[in-house]
Amino acid sequence: MQLELLKLFSRDLSEEDLKAIKRLIVQYLAEKTTDLADKVWEEKGWTNEDMDRLLDTHMRTPYQPK
Repeated sequence: MQLELLKLFSRDLSEEDLKAIKRLIVQYLAEKTTDLADKVWEEKGWTNEDMDRLLDTHMRTPYQPK
C-alpha cells in the first residue's frame, strides 16, 4: 500500500489534484471508522441515552502526586 501511494504521489500532479486525492483517502478512512463504530453500536445494543450517559461520564484517572 505504501509503495502504491509513493508511486502515486511521485507523479507530476497539481496541488489541486494532490488535495483531492488526500480528501478521498480521508473520506474513505472516515467511512470505514464510522461503519466500524456503527457495528459496535449495534452489537452492544446501545441507545442515544447510553451515548448521553457516556458523554457525561468522567473516566480520567485522578491525579495522584507522588
